[in-house]
Amino acid sequence: MTEARSGIRRSRLWGGIISIALLLAFALLLSLDLRHRGLAWQFLWSQTGEEEAPGQIRGIIEVAGNLIRSPLATDPLAPIDHKAHAPYGINTFLEQEVEGPKIEAMLRMISEAGFVWLRQEFPWEDLEIDGRGHYSDSRDQNGDGQPDVPDTWLKYDHIVDRVEAYDLRLMVRLSNPPAWSRADPEAGDRAPPDDLQDYVNYAIAVAERYRGRISHYQIWNEPNIYPEWGNRPIDPAGYSELLCRTYAALKAVDPDIVIISGAIAPTIALDGARDLSDLVFLQALYENGGGECFDVLSAQGYGLRSGPTDQRLRATSVNVARHAYYRDIMARNGDAHKPIWLSEAAWNATLDAELPPEQIRQYGNYGNVTQEQAARYMPMLYDRVLQEWQWVGNVFYWFFTRKDPFEADQAFYYFRMVEPDYQPEKPTFTPLPVYHSLSDYITQQKPVLYRGRHQAETWQIQTEGKLVADNSARFQQAVFFGSPLKFTAHGTAVDIRWRPAHAGDSGWRVSHIPLSGELARTQAIAFGEAPLIVDEIAVYDRSRNRLLSWLALGLAGATLALGTILLALRERLR
Repeated sequence: MTEARSGIRRSRLWGGIISIALLLAFALLLSLDLRHRGLAWQFLWSQTGEEEAPGQIRGIIEVAGNLIRSPLATDPLAPIDHKAHAPYGINTFLEQEVEGPKIEAMLRMISEAGFVWLRQEFPWEDLEIDGRGHYSDSRDQNGDGQPDVPDTWLKYDHIVDRVEAYDLRLMVRLSNPPAWSRADPEAGDRAPPDDLQDYVNYAIAVAERYRGRISHYQIWNEPNIYPEWGNRPIDPAGYSELLCRTYAALKAVDPDIVIISGAIAPTIALDGARDLSDLVFLQALYENGGGECFDVLSAQGYGLRSGPTDQRLRATSVNVARHAYYRDIMARNGDAHKPIWLSEAAWNATLDAELPPEQIRQYGNYGNVTQEQAARYMPMLYDRVLQEWQWVGNVFYWFFTRKDPFEADQAFYYFRMVEPDYQPEKPTFTPLPVYHSLSDYITQQKPVLYRGRHQAETWQIQTEGKLVADNSARFQQAVFFGSPLKFTAHGTAVDIRWRPAHAGDSGWRVSHIPLSGELARTQAIAFGEAPLIVDEIAVYDRSRNRLLSWLALGLAGATLALGTILLALRERLR
């Protein structure tokens, strides 16, 4: 009996030793894999956007939490308007420059890098300086007895002229009220005007002056955080009124104007005194009628503390995928046909800054990366937008450069794409790694249609066509093609909604083209006999559902296996 018990003890001891040895071996192999960025590291990076092991392990547990929460209603196959042009944009501060050659050098570098859009502010305080209806600056700061700027439009006329010369497009931000628009000096520099009609009149003046030349206007900026709404409590109803009145006025100037909402800033704050949760604010915007008053929802798209592959979705934390929650709110409020434009997107490269570590740590609100990481992450973000986030349209990099290097002690300076070291004898700027990486990505990008429903005027169609009005089309316009439709798609099947361009034949057809029965594939497609009119192209990718299912099963299986091993080990060591 004693020998039997001794044998059992020895068996348990050896079992425990073997289990510990297996766990140690597993831990060693995993450690080596993570250190050398092997298969396990690649998988964890693809799910968490974390490059270091502690963050990856914590992150994968949080990713698994996605599986126990209700999925977001993103409606990835909904038709979406205002996504015709390539999504490559950048923020500029051209209004702060006084040298024409310097503006020219900026626009040349931006154009050469392949960017299509500029997000450029036309500050109200810089246009209507002297008072209501006066677009002049009568101050004499030069001491020559003459007004500084008798016509404040001239600067912006020059900006519009030069932007057009480089075949770039403008999204103009209308914000920053002048001091005369508020009676209370304590209201804050960016507080809304006492009379909202003053803002509306300024917006009308800009739209009328540049009618036919500028078609995209953004109404305000970050109305859900301090100090963008001044020293006042955040007010979704007040912003809704401002937005709706401006929307109606600008559509009256030109019905083709596209209205973009003020960019929603990601925050989990709930008090509303200084900041208000982006999710709460957006839903309140709908409840106050604001959903009827924008064509595009704008949001900020910063990467913050993790990379562009981060799959975590939690309402109480913020990452690069935060806009999926906005998409859910939009879809539930009947706005699945509207896109989200990311007005500012980047990673803050403070780790390579010549600053003491304690000062760099103060910039934690933006997250901290190296210039190499910032350069690597941005093309990956564009890839993810194109492949996964069908509801995201333009993405504007934050930002090209500032007017001088004297802001290097501030966090936001380290988002710049080039160093502000322009000299008249050297009419260019020093590009940072992110400039080169994005330039290479954009100029070498091969257009591909991924899962989603794409309008025929999208930039990814390789056949040249002509936009035509058609009330029977999805968004009252379609594209006439004089030669067969050509494009490249990635998925398992494609549906093309089209009709012949012959007079009297207005019936739409839907042609189904299988790409693959199981796994997604990329295929060049030539379709139809010209002339033809095409409304939209739907790309399906059923393999994505299988991948998500396998991922869920894999995470559950790994958790179960680890739990089983730990329980067995505990039993053997008793």
